[in-house]
Amino acid sequence: MLSGPRCEAENDTQGGLVQYYNDQLDTALQRLHDEGRYRTFIDIERRKGAFPHATWRRPDGIEQPVTVWCGNDYLGMGQHPVVLDAMHEALDATGAGSGGTRNISGTTVYHKRLEAELADLHGKESALLFTSAYIANDATLSTLPKLFPGLIIYSDVLNHASMIEGIRRNGGAKRIFKHNDLADLRAKLEADDPAAPKLIAFESVYSMDGDFGPIEAICDLADEFGALTYIDEVHAVGMYGPRGAGVAERDRLMHRIDIINGTLAKAYGVMGGYIAASDKMCDAIRSYAPGFIFTTSLPPAVAAGAAASVRHLKTDRDLRTRHQTQARILKTRLRALGLPIIDHGSHIVPLIVGDPVHTKQLSDMLLMDHGIYVQPINFPTVPRGTERLRFTPSPVHGPDEMDALIHALDKLWSHCALNRSEMSA
Repeated sequence: MLSGPRCEAENDTQGGLVQYYNDQLDTALQRLHDEGRYRTFIDIERRKGAFPHATWRRPDGIEQPVTVWCGNDYLGMGQHPVVLDAMHEALDATGAGSGGTRNISGTTVYHKRLEAELADLHGKESALLFTSAYIANDATLSTLPKLFPGLIIYSDVLNHASMIEGIRRNGGAKRIFKHNDLADLRAKLEADDPAAPKLIAFESVYSMDGDFGPIEAICDLADEFGALTYIDEVHAVGMYGPRGAGVAERDRLMHRIDIINGTLAKAYGVMGGYIAASDKMCDAIRSYAPGFIFTTSLPPAVAAGAAASVRHLKTDRDLRTRHQTQARILKTRLRALGLPIIDHGSHIVPLIVGDPVHTKQLSDMLLMDHGIYVQPINFPTVPRGTERLRFTPSPVHGPDEMDALIHALDKLWSHCALNRSEMSA
């Protein structure tokens, strides 16, 4: 065992590094606290058959009933009998996990059935299943330049973090165009080599403001400049279009989109993500994307539940209609209170507070005093000064839940406004 001055010097150095690591972590976390952006996760237990009601375990250990107003289970399919029955059947038949990656023992009949349902949903030759839509975006967009050397990707500035990360990591050329700004996109397309391969990446519904991407106009530009199109329909699949394939289906534009990204964890109420495209495109991504090749596949029970949900929502138009109706009612009632909401006609209802501390304060009071859970949305998810509460009404939010929310906001908003005026005085 070493001893003496050398050993002591090494111990001092190591001790100094340990202190440095701890200090840096403390600094990073304190910065979030100081800015009012530190995120806390509340411990909730969803109740089967009772959503949006859940149980919250408070920090003092007391259990309190809450109504969830910020969930992504947009249609309540996470508790639908057709989904639960399919998952129980697959679990009893196969057990828990898939047992491997898709390449090594992790492809089952349940995965293939789900991919077939998704390809049919979007009118594409194939679909490729991932463990999440984040991974689907990241893996696909980071792989495309390997398949198309010299590819230039044109990305909307408000694209989801998963798209941004995939584009950043791919090592290829990228151009960021202003949000939904067709003139800016055209200018960037015109500035590049006409012979260079191109891809335009955008979303159908942008989740923070709830606005729609100009799909048809972007497709027109793609045709003019010979570009591929990549659309993220994560906040639209299951909810828009005659069969729930998304906004591109609603607008009869699916055939003009080369790659469609979607999720199984929002309107479909389960878990997973996917792309739908041509046979060749899916085969190439399957063969080259590390995010697909080296990831254990979804459990068969999850794939079975997702397939049942997709299949069911292809025909349940009434559920989609009730969802849109609930969103319109909530926006109408919030406007009647004079509250600053954003309304682009989608199902997403952002209420702008404009300050991270007050957003958190309002969220805490809704939870503690009224049993209403809505998570504050702060920078960097949204720009500074646009901090908000983001409500996601669903068909299972009934009149009683709606009344309770409106009455709570009516009471608390003036209280928070008074606090804001006192702090700025």
